[in-house]
Amino acid sequence: MRPSRRSILAGALGTVALAGGCGEHPTKSTGSSATTSAPAAGPATAPTGPAGASPSAPPALPQTSPWTPGAGEIQPDVKLRAVQLVEALGTWPDGGQGTVRAGSRIAPLGLDPALADQAGPLLGSVDRAALQVIVAQYGGILADSASVLVVCEQWTQTAAGPVVPGGTTVDVRLSAATPRWTVTALHPAAPGLPASALSPAAVQVLANRRIILPPAAVADIRSGSVHESVLTAMLTLAAAHTLAVSVVRSGHPLNVFGTDRPSDHPRGRAFDVWQIDGHAVVDPATPHALVDGFMRAAAAAGSYNVGGPRQLSGGSTPNQFFSDATHHDHVHIGFET
Repeated sequence: MRPSRRSILAGALGTVALAGGCGEHPTKSTGSSATTSAPAAGPATAPTGPAGASPSAPPALPQTSPWTPGAGEIQPDVKLRAVQLVEALGTWPDGGQGTVRAGSRIAPLGLDPALADQAGPLLGSVDRAALQVIVAQYGGILADSASVLVVCEQWTQTAAGPVVPGGTTVDVRLSAATPRWTVTALHPAAPGLPASALSPAAVQVLANRRIILPPAAVADIRSGSVHESVLTAMLTLAAAHTLAVSVVRSGHPLNVFGTDRPSDHPRGRAFDVWQIDGHAVVDPATPHALVDGFMRAAAAAGSYNVGGPRQLSGGSTPNQFFSDATHHDHVHIGFET
């Protein structure tokens, strides 16, 4: 885990199931564990100058590890397909910047090089970049189409300058094909500019070390576009748990996947949690009682729409709890107001 982002990396692998998209219960009418090592910057040794001095060399980019699916995944190769594309787009050596070179990196994957034109913040004019996928989560999985939300950190560097941390979340759209699914579109997160002032709850969430936020989620909260009900619920849940958030507002499909109904995420009224107290939701070894108890705590914190890997009984409304294949890898927590 890198303290600067408080990110914990995990993935997962498993059997096939089909369902609708993330955002709210499918009947709502309105609107990984192959763990990857955390990147760590390695030391660089500078040559000794003619006068015997040893000027410092520029810092090296962090070392990264490819994301791999582990036990518990539905359609693991669908996620892997999306992740491999994002990793290829967002990582390059000296001289690899620009869309043309990015296209040449994804062509060996059997994907259209023109997809590089949709990479947005993953690309840039800097000399070199390194990318680490934090988690790959379904935004939706159907029989012939899918949305994979690839949550990542990225570090860039120009010439001998400093390493600049960043990152984003990319909604990767895929369709079924043989021998592997193919990528049809990329939708990178667009969090918006930071707000001039934040609510006390937003400030507390950003400072709370028990709420682990990826780059796009941090930007969402800093933009002031996340509803107070979401922020308050995060703080309430963090009193008893350490929660790793995958998606808040940006980087999520605008509609519940496979429908024309607006999702609560783009409106700043939902967040997804992929890891609870260090245990990935998708991991079969994660205690059911931990995830189920967390889902009930989310409902008690005011969520009208709590989705997860199992269908829970009870609730203040008939559809307060739901489960489907999309939500086997995270807990969705949505709010009406």
